Amino acid sequence: MSKRSIYDGEKETRINNLKDLLSDKSNSPENNYYLVKKIIDEYAYYSFDSTLFYIEKNLKLAAQIQNEHFLNEGRLKLSGLLISTGRYKEAVDLLTLIDKETLSADLIKDYYENHMEVYSRLDFYTPIKRNKAKYLHLYEAYRDSLLSKIDERSDMFLGIQEKKLRDEGKFDEALDINFKREKMVSTESRAFAIISFERAILYAITGDIENEKKCLIKSAIADIKSSIKDNASLTLLATIYFRENEIERAHNYINFSFEDAEVYNSQFRFVNISNILPLISKSYEQNSMEQKSKLTIMLIFISVLAVVLLGALFYIFKQVKKLSAARNKLKLVNRNLKDLNNQLSISNDDLNRLYTELSEANRIKEHYIGTFLNLYSDYLEKLDMYRKMVRKYISTNKFKALLDMTKSKQLIDSEMEVFFKNFDESFLHIYPSFIKQVNEFMQPEFRFDEKTEGRLNTELRILALIRLGIQSSSQIAKILRYSVNTIYNYRVKVKNNSKNRDEFEDLIKKIH
Repeated sequence: MSKRSIYDGEKETRINNLKDLLSDKSNSPENNYYLVKKIIDEYAYYSFDSTLFYIEKNLKLAAQIQNEHFLNEGRLKLSGLLISTGRYKEAVDLLTLIDKETLSADLIKDYYENHMEVYSRLDFYTPIKRNKAKYLHLYEAYRDSLLSKIDERSDMFLGIQEKKLRDEGKFDEALDINFKREKMVSTESRAFAIISFERAILYAITGDIENEKKCLIKSAIADIKSSIKDNASLTLLATIYFRENEIERAHNYINFSFEDAEVYNSQFRFVNISNILPLISKSYEQNSMEQKSKLTIMLIFISVLAVVLLGALFYIFKQVKKLSAARNKLKLVNRNLKDLNNQLSISNDDLNRLYTELSEANRIKEHYIGTFLNLYSDYLEKLDMYRKMVRKYISTNKFKALLDMTKSKQLIDSEMEVFFKNFDESFLHIYPSFIKQVNEFMQPEFRFDEKTEGRLNTELRILALIRLGIQSSSQIAKILRYSVNTIYNYRVKVKNNSKNRDEFEDLIKKIH
């Protein structure tokens, strides 16, 4: 999951290379058709809008060339896209426009496969028994037609047989076929992701949850490595972990799935995710609230200890004063005790220094407690306002508006800006010379602007968190809401711009 941007970057590079070839004005319409066909294959299951755009582009090229084979191929591609995104009626309407008698041997397979797939899904989703029987009959008819056209050793043939055995309750035989299919494909392909997902369905039916999870994980890994955004494995995996009360893991997976669905722009996938996303998010928020409550109790406990410590310091200070007076009297009485008096004086200085440091520590704690309580109060008030607003939307049946609102990142962005502002002001209040001391460790041309009016940039925030004892890039990434790779790159960049790269972060930890 953390390397998703790398895999997506490789896919974008392949797509851009094909687009560069397509932009060559010397290409013939036929060459452009084949280039667009390759672009469609790259965009398939990665971006619905782009796939649709280039399919329609190829249909125009096919009409321009007046090639009936190209036209039928484009229509079949478009119907397959509509089926995969839940637009079944449009897909059926489009398939009815195709004269199967004009199709080549390869296209007739796609023709039967698309019909079989659309009627399989209609059979699965329709609640009307009469329609269900009709769709099942059509599915079986097109399935049998397809089976007569394909090799019995092919993955497609074996996949159809596996589904038939699964529907008949012959799960062991279905699993045997699934394992055969797995050996025929690469572990980083979409075919592997589908085969693993279908095996997970078999395990789910038989109640083998552990093997179901393993298969879903394999399927999700293959989807991510193949940059497949139209996927279901992680959503189902998040649902399982939610039932097992592993809320944080479920929350990470469902958010990852939601981000993929946004990239692909599939309304069908959004509907599936929306069934479980609110439940996981609510549980995640409850866990966060419980953790905040525990943190509050710990802060109160620390504050009590600080008060006790202050009392002890005050008592020590009084004792030191008495000791100092006694020492002066003893000095007049016996000069031979001069060495002892010097040692007591050194001890007194150490105690004064300790008192100053502890006083400063108490001031920092008081400042952090005040800041935390203010933020906590603000967030409670905002949460209550958000609750009232959601309730108002629901009571007035404004579900679409509510959904649009939850899609927006504006609320998170504004809250992050408030968080950054409070963090920057609090940190610079405690360490007012932080930027100046950091600049002492930097090469002159890479020093930071010290006239920032109480604000830090991203690099300084990372250094501030390191000064506060947070070393892990993953923890820093969570706090600042960046990717781990971004945090790592920032750290490397700042180190490279410092005077002493190896000791730079150790020096940052010692800033006072």
